[in-house]
Parts: sequence; structure tokens; C-alpha cells
Amino acid sequence: MPDMVELDEFDRKIVAILRREGRISITDLAPRVGLSKTPCQIRLKRLLAEGVIRGFEAVVDPAKLGMEHVAFTQVRLSDTREQALQEFGAAVRTIPEIEECHMIAANFDYLLKVRTANIQRYRAVLGEKLSRLPHVASTSTFVAMETVKE
Repeated sequence: MPDMVELDEFDRKIVAILRREGRISITDLAPRVGLSKTPCQIRLKRLLAEGVIRGFEAVVDPAKLGMEHVAFTQVRLSDTREQALQEFGAAVRTIPEIEECHMIAANFDYLLKVRTANIQRYRAVLGEKLSRLPHVASTSTFVAMETVKE
């Protein structure tokens, strides 16, 4: 597990603002956190270097991309030794339809968030990709009817 990074009030303000407004300029960010531009920029570079901020990305509207279907797939593995977990994790990272993958403490091993265009495409992904992941013993699917918060 990575070491937790010590953050002061200024760092926390920078992170909070950037989580909502990732494209804000240093010129606009600095006064909002109570710093001048140079110290703000130094702090931002440190937060990036230390991995507190891992990067910046565009938040897209999946509906406008024709990717409205969301399914949550429970996965039970046939083998949960470390090597099997690593193989499963590596394979999951190669499947673009899997938006999230979480190891779960439950009666199954992983929970996947899978986004596709429709139920037919999900069925194909399930049969062609998810069921063929290393060490998969069984899957169970829950289809999201509405996204309330992402």
C-alpha cells in the first residue's frame, strides 16, 4: 500500500478545487487557495510528483458516445492465490469496456463496472471477454437502470 502523503491546508484546497475544475489555470487557482502563482505552481508540481494527483482527464457524456449501458458484474474466481489474482488483474486492464474493477470482501471476488452500447454488446463482451478472463469460475450480472451519481 502506498504511503500516505502529508497535506496541509493549501494542498487540500488545491486538490479540492482541481477535483471539480481540472482545467483551472494557475493564475485563477492561486488566489482561490490563498497563494501567489509561483508557490501554488510548486505545490501543484509536488502533488503530481508524489502521486496525490495522478493526472487530468476529460469527463465525457457516455450517452453522447453511444455508451449508455452499464452493468455490474460479480466475478468469482476458481483460484485466489496471489499469482491468479495478478493474472486476473493484468487481463482486466486490457479490456476497454471494463471501467472499474474492485476486489471485494464478499461471497464473490471482484466487482466490475462494464460500459457498453447496449445489452447485446454487453452479452458479447461477457461471453467473449469476461468469461474468458484467467481463473473465472462464475459471473453474475446486475444491469443499472439509472445512474444517480457517478
